[in-house]
Amino acid sequence: MGRDYEPPSFDLVSWLFLRAIGLIYLAAFISFSVQALGLIGSHGILPLSEFASAIRGQFGLERYWWFPMVFWLDQSDFAIQATCWAGTALSLLLIFDVLPRLSLFFLYLLYLSLFYAGQVFMGFQWDVLLLESGFLALFLSIASKPVIWLLRWLLFRFMFLSGSVKLLSGDPTWANLSALSYHFQTQPLPTPLAWYAHHLPQGILTASTAATFVIELALPFLICCPRRLRFVAAFGILLLEVLILLTGNYTFFNLLAMALCLVLFDDAALRKVLPSRLTRFVQHHVHEIKLGQIVSFAAGAFALLIVFAGLVQIHGVFGGRISRPAMWIDNRIAPLCIVNTYGLFAVMTTARTEIIIEGSDDGVHWREYAFKYKPGDVRRPPLWNIPHQPRLDWQMWFAALGTPSQNPWFVLFLQRLLENSPEVTALLGSNPFPHKPPLYVRALLYRYRFSSREEKETTGAWWVRQPEGIYYPATAFGS
Repeated sequence: MGRDYEPPSFDLVSWLFLRAIGLIYLAAFISFSVQALGLIGSHGILPLSEFASAIRGQFGLERYWWFPMVFWLDQSDFAIQATCWAGTALSLLLIFDVLPRLSLFFLYLLYLSLFYAGQVFMGFQWDVLLLESGFLALFLSIASKPVIWLLRWLLFRFMFLSGSVKLLSGDPTWANLSALSYHFQTQPLPTPLAWYAHHLPQGILTASTAATFVIELALPFLICCPRRLRFVAAFGILLLEVLILLTGNYTFFNLLAMALCLVLFDDAALRKVLPSRLTRFVQHHVHEIKLGQIVSFAAGAFALLIVFAGLVQIHGVFGGRISRPAMWIDNRIAPLCIVNTYGLFAVMTTARTEIIIEGSDDGVHWREYAFKYKPGDVRRPPLWNIPHQPRLDWQMWFAALGTPSQNPWFVLFLQRLLENSPEVTALLGSNPFPHKPPLYVRALLYRYRFSSREEKETTGAWWVRQPEGIYYPATAFGS
């Protein structure tokens, strides 16, 4: 066991993890608050009041279970903003260790409410990962050791499923290890470093793709091994997440994955790298909680439910037949988002198509709307926005992969531009019609690629674009 062996404790791990969750909640609530009215406000793209009315028309009392959100009480703009800022305040309480359990309960409840209220703009894997992590964090100060294992189980599922879906999809770029030859250029919002990563030698990109599979498919099994092997898994996952963070803007996704790596360590390991003043502070403020039999039994039952539901989802991803009782249990807890399936970029996008929106006063002369972060002006370098997520910019990337009929929100977005809705135009980088709305808007398709080294040196452009056609034809107000 070694001379330094001691029974594992996780007080310091738990304390740090809760502070990390508080910081991520803080970023998530603030990020959404500055966009909320433009996305789901009364004059936004997908008004919450209309969404709630549509659900009422289709569901009875069961809507409170299938769409659990505080907004059933009020769908006003004030309620939306109040929810965001209440989440911000509760995040600060959690960060400063004030009423942590109460704060975690309401943080989960409020973010779950925004998850449903946000509709298409909140359906991202990092949103459900935060909900699942936050829900487990709620119990961390009550039964730390069982919850540490549940958080490890979450990290295992997150990593292993991320690798599995790439293989199971049958995508040729993952099979022949060429995926990263496309990824840095075609991902939704690259960082400035993505341009340089894209131009790395092909051998390095191929080796990096292979390393991704090793980290996502092999290292997760070390999570269940003795502590030194767990540390290997932790450092491998942390390395992958840092590299992703440096080359792609994935909001708080990588930060949350890195926070989950904390549970692969123990207090003895962390004390070797953290200031002694911090470790003494935590030891002084953490008190052992002895669980009664009823609480212990409830914690065990809860853990079994979480593990069972996770196994059902893994079984389903691999094409296994799921029994009716297992499916019923999985479906019943699904609205709470406490057990989710994961896996980004199962199929690699090999070409980048961007939607460019233009407005006109006469149908002849057109002016381009600029977005805050997505590619537009070829001379503008990619920008950093971590941990903020510009959710309209993200949805524009997905919209370009389909058609307007597959993205009904897009037509509503154009309608708001024709109205010059200040809440919606505030989501943009610039509005070429600041004083009066345009008479017409249209959406064009352009094929984008990173400029070559020679092109960038000659022209200063980060991107090269070519017209591809029309995404949505010119339309006028009310047409």
